[in-house]
Amino acid sequence: MTKRTAARLAASKASPPTPERLRTSPELVKKEEADATPVRKSRKLNHASATATPVKEESPLAKVEHLSPSKSIAQSPKTLQQRKAAAFQKFASTSPFPSFPRPTPEECLLARQILESAHGRKSRPKEVKASADRAGCGDSPNVLDALVRTILSQNTSDSNSSRAKRSMDEAYGRSDDWETISKGGEAKLEEAIRCGGLSKVKSRVIIRILEQTKEKYGSYTLDHLQSASADEAMAELLSFDGVGPKTASCVLLFSLGKEDFAVDTHVHRITGLLGWHPAKSSREQTYHHLNKKIPDEHKYALHVLLVTHGKRCDECKAGGRSSGKCELRKAFRQKVVDGQGDAASAIPEDVKGLVKMDMEDETKPDVKEEV
Repeated sequence: MTKRTAARLAASKASPPTPERLRTSPELVKKEEADATPVRKSRKLNHASATATPVKEESPLAKVEHLSPSKSIAQSPKTLQQRKAAAFQKFASTSPFPSFPRPTPEECLLARQILESAHGRKSRPKEVKASADRAGCGDSPNVLDALVRTILSQNTSDSNSSRAKRSMDEAYGRSDDWETISKGGEAKLEEAIRCGGLSKVKSRVIIRILEQTKEKYGSYTLDHLQSASADEAMAELLSFDGVGPKTASCVLLFSLGKEDFAVDTHVHRITGLLGWHPAKSSREQTYHHLNKKIPDEHKYALHVLLVTHGKRCDECKAGGRSSGKCELRKAFRQKVVDGQGDAASAIPEDVKGLVKMDMEDETKPDVKEEV
């Protein structure tokens, strides 16, 4: 690490957050980065709540993110940042579920092969390029730009986030004119990105990130993270208000070229169907677990492929119903139920039970839950 990088990282640790920052943190952390187990509409997809044994261990960050805004505000900014840092450090070298054996490296390779046969080969591009007409998720060589694009992409569709990005361009001349955006204030930015969804929360967080960046470094840049280690970059990104593990992981994976396994709602849902994490694990716990279990050479491809599969597969997308045609699910569920593979004997019964019910539902009509 260069002396310049070390100095900037030291400066970030030495610069405590002001009380003003707290007003941006709870809402986005709660809405964007909290445990993201999706609302499940079909009878089949609601089995987890009825049969799974709750996971007792929960990381400090998950506890903070589950607080309501009013309760979060009672916490000091320093405490909130310390809890985020503590959550990351707690599982920096080990999984939250050290005895949970899956996925094995062989299973990761198999999943990648099946998904690439369905959706095409995915590999990291040689050069990161920022699109002029879509937001993308961390797709920019400019780290601050990648962070802002990722926030625009949270909890909305690609088309909506891209529409918000183009609207920013129109409002400010270009969407990375950080000084103009910062000085323009939250109201102007909120109006500019309204078409992307959650504009009030996202505008507040983006403005605070710009302010924090200028306060820490004297300019609007985070490009010093290009030469930082993955752990250093993650710690730095988590120090910003409203930035949680998923957002930070996307910046590491797509902008900084670090081997990190980001877990969004698609990844969390599908890896749960494959039995790759405990049935009731939070999205943050799943991130820490899979980031330790999945080999580095598969992290980029598997993340992109699982997100693509989660959007395209009728059985694996949110609210989908198993019909026995998805090659990915067929390949893994029999391993779970029949105890195939070296790691199968250690699979918890609640995970096996969910997979068995999934198989049984293929012969039953799709009954919708009453609300």
